Amino acid sequence: MSIAPVRTEGLQVLSLYRQLLRQAQQFPAYNFREYALRRTRDAFRENKAETDPRRVQELVQKGIQNLQMMKRQTTLGNYYQTERLVVETTGRKSQHSGLLGERKP
Repeated sequence: MSIAPVRTEGLQVLSLYRQLLRQAQQFPAYNFREYALRRTRDAFRENKAETDPRRVQELVQKGIQNLQMMKRQTTLGNYYQTERLVVETTGRKSQHSGLLGERKP
């Protein structure tokens, strides 16, 4: 086995990983977004030591299917957006102050 197939295979896996992470960031719902990110990272960590080329190709094909599914789900999710959760807005400056929700000037 030469180095070229290993290198292109590695680049393909790395590219798929990046695409999955980028697509996971597109979920409008916080819980889905965090789940997709966590699941993607866990799946790649779990299989990082895989050396069998057939098994790697199977995993890549499964990842491509998951990427396509995520693209469909993010498109659908954008049709039905909801308000942001408190967890998502804690990093920003609040427009409200106090318990009555009076706006800051």
